[in-house]
Amino acid sequence: MAVEDPCDPRTMTGAIWRDLLDRLRDLESVVTGDGVPASPRDRAEGFRYLLRFLGSGIHVTLPGGDPDYPAFARMVENGMSWGLDNPDCNYSWARVRGDAVYRVGGHRGTARHLEFQVNTGHFGDGNVGRWRTVSSLNARELRCDPDGRFDLVIGGEPRDGNWMALDPEASFLLLRQYFDDWERESPARTWIERVGAVYPQPVLRTDEIATRFDELCTWLSAGARSWEAMNAMILSMPPNQVTMMEPLTGNAGLRGQSYGMGHFACEPGEALVVEFEVPRCLLWSVQLSGWTWESMEFAGRQTSLNGSQAVVDPDGRFRGVIAHEDPGVHNWIDPEGHREGTIGIRYLFPETVNQPTITRVAAGDLERLLPAATRRVAREERRATIERRRRAVQLRYGY
Repeated sequence: MAVEDPCDPRTMTGAIWRDLLDRLRDLESVVTGDGVPASPRDRAEGFRYLLRFLGSGIHVTLPGGDPDYPAFARMVENGMSWGLDNPDCNYSWARVRGDAVYRVGGHRGTARHLEFQVNTGHFGDGNVGRWRTVSSLNARELRCDPDGRFDLVIGGEPRDGNWMALDPEASFLLLRQYFDDWERESPARTWIERVGAVYPQPVLRTDEIATRFDELCTWLSAGARSWEAMNAMILSMPPNQVTMMEPLTGNAGLRGQSYGMGHFACEPGEALVVEFEVPRCLLWSVQLSGWTWESMEFAGRQTSLNGSQAVVDPDGRFRGVIAHEDPGVHNWIDPEGHREGTIGIRYLFPETVNQPTITRVAAGDLERLLPAATRRVAREERRATIERRRRAVQLRYGY
């Protein structure tokens, strides 16, 4: 039976729209505030970032915001980047509630790793320290038939097979898919539904629209400010140092992943050599992000490298070179002309958490830090590599 629309007054008067516009105006200081770089490029990228963050919030709160009739929404991608997103990962989000039961199904795909994760809170609420992982199920645990199809139940009583718990505070389901070989691995195809949902799906009421607007407004205020504060903390650290953390077990991070973050600083005419012994692990990667903590352009430029893309030297060490001009080495990491930013290093299920070093040198002194066997590339090979990256990213997102 249809529920009568309460004619929510903020929706009827347009107040929810004016509130949204006010939140957007308040975000200007993220780009123009004290201490923020003020070059024309930084201003342009800053305002682009705000549009990207708005776009992600719309995806999360509108198509991905209904726990009664959930649908997976793309939360982050190359053109909608924020929060030090991983270039190797596809992120999908769906709202859930703790007293319901859900089914998720489809085809597992061939990504190197994936994880379903039920969390509390909301990525836009700013309460990072209060987020909690209720349950998770990853690719090592997911049972599929010989064709790769799977069926997963979330909530209700424990059962055999693919099952994940909910609790009263559970609020969203996050699906992460990690790709090592961008050109050959394919994403999962998934659907989600609430058990017992009645169809046709009810039409949204004015109060339900207002609730979605409230979540988007929170995303644009508390959420944006929390990511701004976290990025500022990283950029306040001494430059050219990265400290790896032990693998995570909760708090909405990927289970089993060791995160390392630091602040890089590199002037024109300089180079940074990022070096570490590659641990035995399922996946590892290095990436750069700009002032607003969004990943740098990773499709059309080589701003990140993972285990399939990089060349590890015969001594088992990765040596990557951050430099403004292409140094002609395979493991070049392009800072896109940014003199400062964030560097992120990840190990997934590592046997050891090896600490990286970053050495800053004049570009002319780079050769003395690199082994004689360092893999070199010519201009045409670099161009072809980046063309393949760009095509692979488009296929991965289904453009």
